[in-house]
Amino acid sequence: MESAQPKRRYIGGFDGLRALGVVGVILYHLRPDLFQGGYLGVLLFFVISGYLITDGFGRQYAQSGTLALKAFFIKRVRRLYPALVTVLFGASAYIVLFARDLLVNLHKIVLSNLALVYNWWQIANGQSYFERFAHNESPFVHLWTLSIEGQFYLLWPFLFLLLVHLFKSAGKRFAATMTLALASGVWMAVLYRLTMLGGGDPSRLYYGTDTRIFALLMGSALAFIWPSQKLAADLPRPSRWLLDGAGTLAVLAMGASLLRLGDQSSALYEGGMVGFSLLAMLLVAVVASPATWWGRLLANPLFHWIGSRSYGIYIYQFPVMIFFENAFRDVANHPVLYPVIEVTIILVISELSYRLIEQPLGHASRADLAAFWQRVRGGRGAALARTLVAAFAVVLVLGSVGLAQAPAAKAHESAEEKHLKANQETAAQKKAALQKAKKEIAAQKKAAAASKAKATKKAQSASQAASASKATASSQYAHPVNREFEAYCISQAELQKAQTLTVTAIGDSVLLDAKPTLQQLMPKAFIDGKVARQMAASVELVRSYAAQGALAENVLIELGTNGPFSDAQLDAMMQAVGPERHVFWINAQVPTRPWQNTVNKMLAAGTRRFNNLTVIDWHGYSDRHRDWFYDDQVHPNPTGNKYYAAYVTKRLVVNANQ
Repeated sequence: MESAQPKRRYIGGFDGLRALGVVGVILYHLRPDLFQGGYLGVLLFFVISGYLITDGFGRQYAQSGTLALKAFFIKRVRRLYPALVTVLFGASAYIVLFARDLLVNLHKIVLSNLALVYNWWQIANGQSYFERFAHNESPFVHLWTLSIEGQFYLLWPFLFLLLVHLFKSAGKRFAATMTLALASGVWMAVLYRLTMLGGGDPSRLYYGTDTRIFALLMGSALAFIWPSQKLAADLPRPSRWLLDGAGTLAVLAMGASLLRLGDQSSALYEGGMVGFSLLAMLLVAVVASPATWWGRLLANPLFHWIGSRSYGIYIYQFPVMIFFENAFRDVANHPVLYPVIEVTIILVISELSYRLIEQPLGHASRADLAAFWQRVRGGRGAALARTLVAAFAVVLVLGSVGLAQAPAAKAHESAEEKHLKANQETAAQKKAALQKAKKEIAAQKKAAAASKAKATKKAQSASQAASASKATASSQYAHPVNREFEAYCISQAELQKAQTLTVTAIGDSVLLDAKPTLQQLMPKAFIDGKVARQMAASVELVRSYAAQGALAENVLIELGTNGPFSDAQLDAMMQAVGPERHVFWINAQVPTRPWQNTVNKMLAAGTRRFNNLTVIDWHGYSDRHRDWFYDDQVHPNPTGNKYYAAYVTKRLVVNANQ
């Protein structure tokens, strides 16, 4: 018979840490323009989880010399699966009824989540954490964290036993675990460098167990040298001040990261996540102590309520946000009201889940289940019990229908997706276009220098200039170009001038969508559009083009569709382009995302700081023309593309460096 484990000391401050973590994640998903680093709250969850699991193992091993693995795994299943199954089948039922465009791969998504390998499925299938409009966003994208935790639960007990067998002192166990954690962090940095050299997406690093395990391991390492049962309830004043001071510094540094550290920042992958996890480990140590002010502060009733329901809040948040924002498309016009409604829905669902699903199933004995079945059959509380069973049955059936109907790929691509795919270039095509652009830019510079030298030798007379102007005007009507675009508010004179304009254009899928039309109007332009492109990677791209001599005197940028950026990133982009070039920035028309207005206000303010920055107000020009866009209200349709290309070209021609 197993001896009883010593009772775990309840650490109320951990509820406060969980509350801070889940609030950070929700704020990031709702307003990434304001809370750029809110996703880091996941690391706080990981550190706490690693600490509590290993702390429990330590108590058990100290008493019995082994681990009760069967009991541990059953407890983990009871903790993870009731809410996980509910969200998977509940969201699947909603998809069947109201969002059938999300059926693709639904069966694989659900099964890989139940098998706790969803993060690796995302990696294997090229699922980007950062793509916003290339495909419909999945309501399950955030569940990668549960797979990593599940894999940790499966592997860590055996690694723990190996460590306590190999190392007899707590200090050595701590050192060995921290070595593994830091190795994971270094591996993330190495992979990031390799990924960026190949122009890839950092989602592999974001999802990978090998590149994210360090936070769980840091919490585990802490438990070896800071066991909760051995922490004194009373400490000398200097010791308390030292701990609370360390906690204060950790909170301030973590708060700054939550506000400022963007999800595609190079600093994030080259030490930023590891540094945040170290701060989280320090704060967990401070809060675990029963003698600290921080431990008491974070154990307040509000944080206890949020923290105790944080698991449900976390897993239900993304389906609520995705389904709500798909139903209400004018998100940018309601930056406060809609988030408040979404958070209210999330909290109500989480509370119901906590009371009706997580707590009952997490602690139910066979006797409890038998008593519930008796109520279903007609005992006391039969109406509620039958309602719950009926609701669960309906959700399970509808969700199962979704799994059965889920195709492995889309049966039909939308017109928008076909257009984007058709505009993608192969590496060879892009290389050829880049070489052509470099020759055009070199020729333009040579011609400009020759013209300047000629003008210096002999000034042109007024009559000669007038004759040249008259000849040019005559040529416009004798040999018109792109005449069909005159119906889109651009003159023939401007269309003629656009034929000789050299431009380097960099942007995301909106620019990629418009590329053929822009190329028709400006045949000497080099246009580089890429699905899901954001600012972080684009600055390096501009620097690369500048170093290759492929950056024209006029640089067109179209970024801000897929996410916000900071003033510092805007400054970095302008510095990468250089003050001698004219930058034209197309502002954001993305009414379905909350950062639209933030991006546009930042660009408007940027024109006051940079004399060579001109904002092309596509948002203002197109905002009342919903008929110009596909259903996502972001990508122009064939008609909208002509208005887009004509408007952008006109603004370039009127203001460009010649």
